[in-house]
Amino acid sequence: MDESTYSDLMLKTAQAFEVVAAVVLVVGLVFSFGLALRAYLASRDGTHTYRVLRRAFGGVILLGLEILVAGDLIRTVAVSPTIENVAALGLIVLIRTFLSFSLEIEIEGVPPWRRALTSGASVIKRAATATPGA
Repeated sequence: MDESTYSDLMLKTAQAFEVVAAVVLVVGLVFSFGLALRAYLASRDGTHTYRVLRRAFGGVILLGLEILVAGDLIRTVAVSPTIENVAALGLIVLIRTFLSFSLEIEIEGVPPWRRALTSGASVIKRAATATPGA
């Protein structure tokens, strides 16, 4: 496999990660509203419903961010590993990490270092199990 073919394959792989992240966000949004509807029908409590929706979709956003970082990593390291691209990747990862921590604090109410680190998938799972009848 020559370098051009390898670069094209890695670029397509990175693009596939971006597509998967977009699908996760769209499907996750629908799933989150489904969980919120189920919570509302079970409790008739708008505040509880809002918390379920917020927690579930927050987890979806975290999961989407994690997938996007993986795509950026593949693109930078495998496709064009110049010092400028690596620096840009570092900045992107730093920004997305800050967003992830901010979202986790917003969802969980405590900083991540005060409890075990949480992934987007585990936040979604907790939101689903917190829904009555799930």
